[in-house]
Amino acid sequence: DWHPRGERHLTDLTMVATRQSSAAGSARVGSARGASRVPTEAKLVFAVAGIFFAFGAFAVLQEDVYRTSYAGERFSATFLVLIVERGVNTAVGAVGAFLLARSGRGDASADRVRSRSEPKTRVPVAAIATSGVSQMLAMAFANEALRFVSFPTQVLGKSCKMIPVMIGGVVAGRKYPASQYAQVAVVTAGVVAFNLGKSRRVSLGVSRSGAEQLERDSAYGLSLIAASLAMDLVTAALQDRVKTATLRLNPEKKSPKTSMFESMLWTNLGGACAAFCIAAGTGQLASGVSFCARHAAAARNVAFYALASVIGQLFVYFTITEFDPLVLSTATTTRKIFSTVYSAARSPAAALNKTQWGGCAAVFAAIAWETLEKYRRAQGAKRLGGKKNA
Repeated sequence: DWHPRGERHLTDLTMVATRQSSAAGSARVGSARGASRVPTEAKLVFAVAGIFFAFGAFAVLQEDVYRTSYAGERFSATFLVLIVERGVNTAVGAVGAFLLARSGRGDASADRVRSRSEPKTRVPVAAIATSGVSQMLAMAFANEALRFVSFPTQVLGKSCKMIPVMIGGVVAGRKYPASQYAQVAVVTAGVVAFNLGKSRRVSLGVSRSGAEQLERDSAYGLSLIAASLAMDLVTAALQDRVKTATLRLNPEKKSPKTSMFESMLWTNLGGACAAFCIAAGTGQLASGVSFCARHAAAARNVAFYALASVIGQLFVYFTITEFDPLVLSTATTTRKIFSTVYSAARSPAAALNKTQWGGCAAVFAAIAWETLEKYRRAQGAKRLGGKKNA
């Protein structure tokens, strides 16, 4: 969910990439497909498979980092993990931005080959880095929650993002169609059913054996998920400021946008710097390094977690450049379902009962419904645009 990152959140960087790159990607799709010899279907399979398996591995490694017992110890240096993950993404973003700048194609507001005479888009570095800090904090809260709640609970909790968004909109006087209220109601009912099912299973003593592996959702873990959702909302507001700042810095351009690698660079650099300061101040930097030195398996999991994150982000950028952002949304939603099922299957202590499976099905059905509604609105907008052009 880049979340990973979340899933994005999904994770994390995913929201910035989608908001800043989707318009440029849509404008380039026609010419790119015409010039490429690779069939569109092959590109689609490549993109979806890459997102599916990269973020699928990311989810498994995320769970392994925080929920595995290493010789009786549990890893708790969340901000050290984020230093590594954001640092790797920063390095890849820097290399990509450098190569694009040298080739003269670093400006996302132009076609694939930008005119040499056109000035390069000025980047609002501070605004992008600030949004990167809020994204990092959203991921930090979500990762920390895994120490106290099961992976399915975390995924479903992060899927409730539409609820606070709608509440805030209603308070601000915004009106929504009936279908969106129904989607929120279904998500709420699904999450309630999931947690009631969990409570019922524990009360019946189904999984009381093995205190280490008891999958009991704590109030603290749920509050961390709520904090992660709050930071997602802050990130959305900061992304709007990035767009405003980009327009202000480039008044001579109609629709200026930073390149995907520039966004990747400055977003992750801001998050990495903030994570380093917090890790150093809280002692997680020293304790995390010491833990990894004692347990090589933990160090490997952290390293592969960061690698899966950057590979997933590259596939995200490829997808939103070649296809409609709806393809990305559909792929990430499907991946979340697979990761939830796999997490429950690989850990007998975390097995879900029928009530919980029903709650999961309700939440993912509502998300699929929302995705379908977006597709219909997008198709309607295209038809309307075609009529105007005619």
